[in-house]
Amino acid sequence: MASNNQSGLNSGKSNRGFASMDPERQRQIASEGGKAAHEKGTAHEFTSEEAREAGRKGGMARSANRKKSSSM
Repeated sequence: MASNNQSGLNSGKSNRGFASMDPERQRQIASEGGKAAHEKGTAHEFTSEEAREAGRKGGMARSANRKKSSSM
């Protein structure tokens, strides 16, 4: 029987990929990518207007999700 993980048990979870890594290691890798993008000059830097709009959209989505879950 084939298994996806090293323990030999088929628990349905894989030991592979970014999502299965330790959260601290994920942060390290993401940080390295961000630094490389800034050095290369391809990183997007939000203007204060773009950041304000993104925050507004996030707040609206959060509010909509709360309304959905409370009505169930």
